[in-house]
Amino acid sequence: MDEMSSKDWWEARRVCVTGGAGFLGSYVIARLKEAGCRSIFVPRTVEFDLRHESAIRRLYDMARPDVVIHLAAVVGGIGANRENPGRFFYDNLIMGTVLMEEARQRGIEKFIATGTVCAYPKFTPVPFREDDLWNGYPEETNAPYGLAKKMLLVQSQAYRAQYGFNSIFLLPVNLYGPRDHFDPRVSHVIPALIRKCVEAMERGEREIVVWGTGAATREFLHADDCARGILLAAEHYNSSEPVNLGSGQEISIRALATQIAELTGFRGEIIWDATKPDGQPRRRLDTARARSAFGFTAAIPFAEGLRQTIAWYRANRA
Repeated sequence: MDEMSSKDWWEARRVCVTGGAGFLGSYVIARLKEAGCRSIFVPRTVEFDLRHESAIRRLYDMARPDVVIHLAAVVGGIGANRENPGRFFYDNLIMGTVLMEEARQRGIEKFIATGTVCAYPKFTPVPFREDDLWNGYPEETNAPYGLAKKMLLVQSQAYRAQYGFNSIFLLPVNLYGPRDHFDPRVSHVIPALIRKCVEAMERGEREIVVWGTGAATREFLHADDCARGILLAAEHYNSSEPVNLGSGQEISIRALATQIAELTGFRGEIIWDATKPDGQPRRRLDTARARSAFGFTAAIPFAEGLRQTIAWYRANRA
């Protein structure tokens, strides 16, 4: 399968990218332009509140898309998930459900839904295989968010079975890269650790405090790799069976913190606050389905991606 996106495929289609102004969305938009897409519509929240059916109808009336890439989500780290379980459940559920239903009614050619690794059961055997997705309840701190996004899979499969609607469901692992969110109220672990290290150095502090024990493991995928995977799936994949998007590589939070400290130049002590949750014990995806179904494998080495992210943060902090 050709690794490069087909310009003929994208040039011929109007594309709507919800969440296109966000972190992952910025990479998807760049990839779409590179692939030759001439008509890209990015709804902004101030004009289109996608929690409301009327806004979704206005969006589709205006954009007239052939393809919808649904990236929009209300997200955050463990702290944000613990504080907003109801909001994270409702907002994510209603956005996805109505977007797909309205797309079906209008006969839109293809709907690409992005789920979340948080949808997997808390004690999924490692590596996570798509067939294990229903074998248990998600990790409690982010279960409402994970389950709301997983309903897009149920909807996709039901709509394909009853209506022949062409929707696909992708499961990206934890993303990182330049332009990530560094606000401590919503940031995930990589930007949070980068910010802690850089700010501690500036203040002359000799230690940083990190949530949990450091024993949990995570897998990370550069957002540009993820965007490339989404475009490949949009072009080449036409099934409602879920597909993991990941690097297939696992690192403990303790090793991650040590690596980020080294790359930022922080030489102080890392204090682990074991009174705070670790979250899901382990995360590593089986990426064989993405490789066989549409030729996707991650390309950006993790250390290189971390260096890019640290450099971007230092250059754009203002």
